[in-house]
Amino acid sequence: MSDRNAKQAGNTRRDFIKTTFMAAAGFMIVPRHVLGGKGFTAPSDKLMIAAVGAGGKGQSDIANFYKSGKSEIAFLCDVDDARAAITVKNFPKAKYYKDWREMYEKEHKNFDAVSISTPDHTHAVATMAAMQIGKHVYVQKPMTHDIYEARMLTEAAKKYKVVTQMGNQGASNDGTRQLKEWYDAGIIGDVHTVYCWTNRPIWPQGIPWPDQKSEIPKELDWNLWLGTAPEKNYVDKLVPFNWRGWWDYGTGALGDMGCHLVEAPFRVLDLSYVKDVQATVGTVFIDAMKQGYFPDSCPPSSHATLTFPKTTKTQGEITLHWMDGGIQPERPKELGANELFGDGKNGTLFIGTKGKMMASTYGANARLLPLSMNQEVKIKQTLERVPGQSNGHYAQWVEAAIAGYGKKEVSSPFEIAGPLTEALLMANLAIRGYDIQETKASGKVDYPGRFIKYLWDNENMKVTNFNAVNQFVKREYRQGWSLGV
Repeated sequence: MSDRNAKQAGNTRRDFIKTTFMAAAGFMIVPRHVLGGKGFTAPSDKLMIAAVGAGGKGQSDIANFYKSGKSEIAFLCDVDDARAAITVKNFPKAKYYKDWREMYEKEHKNFDAVSISTPDHTHAVATMAAMQIGKHVYVQKPMTHDIYEARMLTEAAKKYKVVTQMGNQGASNDGTRQLKEWYDAGIIGDVHTVYCWTNRPIWPQGIPWPDQKSEIPKELDWNLWLGTAPEKNYVDKLVPFNWRGWWDYGTGALGDMGCHLVEAPFRVLDLSYVKDVQATVGTVFIDAMKQGYFPDSCPPSSHATLTFPKTTKTQGEITLHWMDGGIQPERPKELGANELFGDGKNGTLFIGTKGKMMASTYGANARLLPLSMNQEVKIKQTLERVPGQSNGHYAQWVEAAIAGYGKKEVSSPFEIAGPLTEALLMANLAIRGYDIQETKASGKVDYPGRFIKYLWDNENMKVTNFNAVNQFVKREYRQGWSLGV
């Protein structure tokens, strides 16, 4: 994008937000089905959804909203016509756009809510703009690419009074609630340590950015796909999936699976913001004299250790271990030699003063250890279950949006999803800082980040003892793009 076009794009978005709020004051601040005030019955009880991202995960998200029976897919938007083709065919009445900014500007009177299923680096801008025009939002995990973005979206959800949900569908699973009921009943005592692990990445990581420029597919608008990210040449196989392994666009294994695996500890232990974090990472072997360090790419494996302050649910601080790249914690001695640890590839393990419990991906298949306890322990159900569980995660948001802000509960609103996302991105700070050396004001080069425990100032959103990684708390957007705050 040229400087002139970039400037025009930025001005267009700012003017759009400004004029939307000024025009028909009150009309666009709340969804159209609640405009009549208390007791008003809308002509239609269906939620009109505009979908940003219609292929891949967007395709399945849209299908799940439609299955709820209480929504209509009014508009579709995708930068890749080829990826969006199936959804466009399935919803022929939905008008199709390439640029969500154009769709918001032209159609904002004709939809109530937005579903955002795009690469991580564009979640925040599309979500913020939707909330600023009074639209309810469902955004895929992780909620944002950066810590600053997560904090801003969390605050904006309260300000604009819209119904929000992050797409970590395990938050609506029975297993997560079963874990909480066991813990609240004191079955495993006081939890002090948690392990979460995954076999991800299952895409390339720990590699250099390709030197060879590739031809952009004719169906893809590469400039729009880049969005907030720096200007770069298109490279083969980056789209539609391998972007996850590059820091400019994705958030690595933590971004992909962290919201699914760490959500249960957050809910069970009432966790919030991180106190400190440290990490070790795997490296690529090049030759006997050198190991690969490729700062553009997430590492092939990592182990991050996060400390959370004491909560109302614990007697002291909680240590949470995150492991990816196939790394797993030591098998609990209570688990039989042929009994599955987690689900084999992913899992969450709670260690308490009186016992242990674990779950699979999405908090599913909750189990006490040893497994024989699951037949012996019987407690009263205290938490309401979400009908349909993970599929119900979508219907739950649709129904809450129809009811209006504050009327119905959702499993992963931004007030919960924001701090969860920030914790994961905080771990990524330690992972990204692993090979960075910090130069002090005196000119002295300090130790690299691998030797550091990163101390977090939550109020000011910064690491206090290793300034070099604070550049990743809030990244600079490409010219023409803004979070609008």
